[in-house]
Amino acid sequence: MADADRLPSFGAGTLDDPTLTAALKTLEITVRRKLDGVLQGDHMGLIPGPGSEPGEARMYQPGDDVRRMDWSVTARTTHAHVRQMVADRELETWLVVDMSASLDFGTVNGTKRDLSVAACAAITHLTLGGGNRIGAIVATGDTIVRIPARSGRAHALNLLKTIATTHRSSDGVRGDLNAGIDALRRPERRRGLAVVVSDFLGPIDWDRPLRAVGGHHELLGIEVLDPRDMALPDVGEVVLRDAESGQVREITVTDRVRDDFARAAHAHQSDVHRTLRTCGAPTLTLRTDRDWISDVVRFVVRRRRGLGAGSGR
Repeated sequence: MADADRLPSFGAGTLDDPTLTAALKTLEITVRRKLDGVLQGDHMGLIPGPGSEPGEARMYQPGDDVRRMDWSVTARTTHAHVRQMVADRELETWLVVDMSASLDFGTVNGTKRDLSVAACAAITHLTLGGGNRIGAIVATGDTIVRIPARSGRAHALNLLKTIATTHRSSDGVRGDLNAGIDALRRPERRRGLAVVVSDFLGPIDWDRPLRAVGGHHELLGIEVLDPRDMALPDVGEVVLRDAESGQVREITVTDRVRDDFARAAHAHQSDVHRTLRTCGAPTLTLRTDRDWISDVVRFVVRRRRGLGAGSGR
């Protein structure tokens, strides 16, 4: 991984910290240099749909939605007509960001929290152009921070600063991704793109609200992981502490413990991916030991090819 593409650290930043501002601007340059043109262009949005603005009327054809019948034109012409809708040109994106205590962990190039901010920056800079708006809901476990959806680079920078500087939950408080996703449903927002950023560790109790959100928005799940989430090193005796519950346990890491841990971790990840798929959300996995921006590029290109071939949602 080139030095310019390394994951910046946001752990000690504050809203007025010039170091944080510089790190975010460097991250923006990296994202734009590597990803600009991958998604953006002269298009009508990332999720073209029927739209909500009324357009011209045309003759009814079998299969047309009868709810779009234009009764005034139908009565005037004595032939059934439907009103065509003009697709919205602006995209509204919402980030649901898990900032629970388990994200303050990393053993390679940074913490999962830093990686989450980088993922949010990539989504922000890829979707913000053309008058598009972006907002965020940050869930820590004991509080939920809401950032209204607005457009413009100044808003994007402030949004990323707020995400990066949101304080972790209190000791002994577990993350609550369920509440974060559910907060996106109230009040109901215009149809757009909903991106959930989390390590998805812990109980899978967020499937119902995510399925409800998926009925109104396009979904994307971004999974941020550290290699130690998936495998234990061969270190012998070690003291482990649960970052969310605060529980401490001394164990001896044997080959059997490592195998059992790896099997359990991969089984949980498979359950997470399966749940996201059933909710209609493709999954982008980022890891602290990999080139995260290359993973984003590969994911975007793969999705675009799949959608172009008619295999995507």
